[in-house]
Amino acid sequence: MNTEEQIRKMTDIMASFVGYTAVRLPDDVVSKLSSLRAAEPDPAALSIYDMMFENMRLAAELKRPSCQDTGLVQFRVECGSRFPLLESLEKLLGDAVRKATAETPLRPNAVEPFEEVNTGDNTGSGAPAVWWHIVPGWDGCAIHTYLAGGGCSLPGHAAVLMPGEGYEGAVRFVMDRVAEYGPNACPPLLIGVGIANSAETAAMLSKEALLRPVGSHNADPKAAEMEQLLEDGINAMGIGPQGMGGNASVLGVNLEKAVRHPATLAVGVSFSCWTHRRGHIVFDSDLKFKTDTHTGFTSEQ
Repeated sequence: MNTEEQIRKMTDIMASFVGYTAVRLPDDVVSKLSSLRAAEPDPAALSIYDMMFENMRLAAELKRPSCQDTGLVQFRVECGSRFPLLESLEKLLGDAVRKATAETPLRPNAVEPFEEVNTGDNTGSGAPAVWWHIVPGWDGCAIHTYLAGGGCSLPGHAAVLMPGEGYEGAVRFVMDRVAEYGPNACPPLLIGVGIANSAETAAMLSKEALLRPVGSHNADPKAAEMEQLLEDGINAMGIGPQGMGGNASVLGVNLEKAVRHPATLAVGVSFSCWTHRRGHIVFDSDLKFKTDTHTGFTSEQ
């Protein structure tokens, strides 16, 4: 297979995978929603969970997106320096988004700032967003996909706190943002938190935290403790599914961290709605692939 054929093959696979993640939620999200429904005592909240599962059933049956707002497509790429299509990958991903937009179909959401013109294919300046991590010596490529809808992008926020606010201030920052905007983001939510030196680093870490599996924990025991404290605190707010009240308000809280300056503590928070459309696909150098997020995905979807 020559390079042009390889590019065409990977483009087709990625277009199919992006479309598949728009239609079917990841296995871990479905499992978590099932457990939340099983533990919910409130009849009104239970009826909302039932509608969510009916929505998922119809999306799969009709092969239509699980939410009408299919968001903007974002990629986190962990690519080996020896992967054969490394130099072509960013253009390839843009072509895959155009193809998925036409074939799934995805709702066109990319509006060029100031011109205020919808590009019609979910691409444009900086779209799709591609965040790179190069892995020296590896010949494979792992790609995280995420469809960021408007409702769950709206609450995203980052700031550098005053030195004396400490980690209590970081918790307060997250809790205030959830209390103010959480019901608008279609709960139960997955919440990503970033702790770092600067606002932009904390914001990026909070987005990367959303790409971790639901139910996973930070390897640092103190960071994992903060994840659990935030989860317990947000659930205690009683926001519930779709903001109508209930036992659980979150799918979970994932926290990522990076070193900080002694005088600064930055915190970022990103949200994902109950239709958490995340995917993870890994290619080898021959473009054979596997995914650990969506059982049953094949390139012929």
